[in-house]
Amino acid sequence: MPPEGYAVRMSPRRPERRSEEAANAVIKAAMDLCQEVGYRKLSIEGIAARAGVGKNTIYRWWPSKAAVLLDGLLSTWKMDASFPDTGDFVADIKAQMAAASRILGDPDVFPHYRALIGEAQHDPDLHRALWDTFVGHLAGAAAERIKNAQRQGQVRSDADPVLVTELLYGAAYYRRLLTPRIADTEHINAIVDLAFTGLAPSAATPTR
Repeated sequence: MPPEGYAVRMSPRRPERRSEEAANAVIKAAMDLCQEVGYRKLSIEGIAARAGVGKNTIYRWWPSKAAVLLDGLLSTWKMDASFPDTGDFVADIKAQMAAASRILGDPDVFPHYRALIGEAQHDPDLHRALWDTFVGHLAGAAAERIKNAQRQGQVRSDADPVLVTELLYGAAYYRRLLTPRIADTEHINAIVDLAFTGLAPSAATPTR
């Protein structure tokens, strides 16, 4: 189903007339073409030709190529928003962040996700849909895990769970999306360790 965040821009659909086979063909065509030619060259016309449907059919179900692509990613992503809770918050957050980084780094996923992140900066509806259907769920799950860690005495009680989430995941997203460096498990562990040890010099750390 197309993201609900796009409903205000979509023409009224007639669910009883929608062909799921045709819709799946459109989604597959969009994802295949995005891999082949890149997001900038992806077009509704090209998607329609590859899927064997009319472009008006696509526009009845989705308002843009970005909406088709988001629908496709939501149907193929296997991202579990739940967090492990072994009683060791640091180990759990490292494990979840590493798993998320691996999934987003999948070559069948990352080019599409990066394209949608870029397009969302110019499309408020896509920005909202991406948050409502994917990113917001993960951020909310992380914040809940942090709250539980606070109740267990493993995280400062005065720390804002949302801010902690942004601190940890923002660093990982920065490397994944904006640098040519690899966001691997070693990098994830370093982020979490630094966040929990802090930047203030300890008594044993020589000053320069």
